[in-house]
This record gives sequence, C-alpha cells and structure tokens, in this order.
Amino acid sequence: MVYSNAKVAGALLFIAASQFVLGMIVAEALYSGYSISANYISDLGVGPSSMVFNSSVFLMGLLIIIGAYFLQRGFNYKALTTLLILTAIGAMGVGVVTEDINVTIHGVVSLIAFLFGGLSAIASYRLLKLPFSAIAVILGLTCLGALVLSTANVDLGLGVGGMERMIVYPLLMWGAGFGGYLIGQSEKQTTQKP
Repeated sequence: MVYSNAKVAGALLFIAASQFVLGMIVAEALYSGYSISANYISDLGVGPSSMVFNSSVFLMGLLIIIGAYFLQRGFNYKALTTLLILTAIGAMGVGVVTEDINVTIHGVVSLIAFLFGGLSAIASYRLLKLPFSAIAVILGLTCLGALVLSTANVDLGLGVGGMERMIVYPLLMWGAGFGGYLIGQSEKQTTQKP
C-alpha cells in the first residue's frame, strides 16, 4: 500500500516524539540520583545515561528532518517546514554537543530546539481543524512562555529541571498529537494545501 506524504510525515513525527519520551524515561532510570526538579534534562547527556539520551535526542532530530521533507511534499508549507528543520537541527545539536563538551554551544542548540519547536507548534494550526488547531497553539505558547520564564531564571517552584520540562513536554505532546492527526487523515484531506 502506498501512503500519502502527509501520513508518512505524521508517522515520522509521532515516532520521533514517542521514542524520545521513552528514551528520556530510560535515561532518567539509568542516572543514579537524578532529580527531575534539580537537574536539567541535558544532564542526562553525560554519565551513565549518555548513550541512551544522546542517541534518542539525535534520532528525534533526524526523524523530524525526514518528516519535514514529507510534510513539505504533502502540503507545500515552507514556513512550517523551515521551523521543523531548525527544531531538528537544535535537537541533533543537543545530542552531539553535550554540556561537558561546550556548555555555551549546548545552550544555543537547546534554545534553537525550544524556540523553533514552540513556533512549529503554533504554525501547525494552519493544517489542523478545531479543536486540535487551538490545542497546538496553546501547547506552543506554553512552551514559549516557559522558555521566557526559564531564561529569566523564574522556575515557579518547579526547579530548573521542572521548568525545563514545562518547555519540552508541551512540544512532545504536540509532536505526537500532530503526527497522529496527520496519520488519521483521509487521503482526500492530506492533499490540501495551506
């Protein structure tokens, strides 16, 4: 059976987000004494959990790039394609340039992933119908709002790790949801242009 470009993009985005959620859970279990409140997510990229975390975040970025290619073929939505590719480059950079290699570059690639991920979620509304279009915007705004607060060193009592999860988790929820939405569309719906 031949699948539409949109369905392939959806499957890749769903797998990207889902495998990273599972990879992060495994990495947290492998990192003795890890605190989701006191530790940054990227702390998982060093030490006993590094192989799982770094390969998972890199794979997420790679799958997003491939998914963006198929999304562009299906919808010709250059703005979203560009935002997704930038998000993916940031995610891949997180897995390659870990905190212990260069903390400044690691911070920049993390910011790229977070910022463009939030913007991707917001931009995706054009391909979605209510209520998911509104949910995508809310998840994107939640990510960006938490990013602003985190940058201002405001953690709302969640700790640095908890606040960082308020940036990342909405993106992962959106990525899996957006992927599932695209997979579930009929062939007729997946040929529409924005």
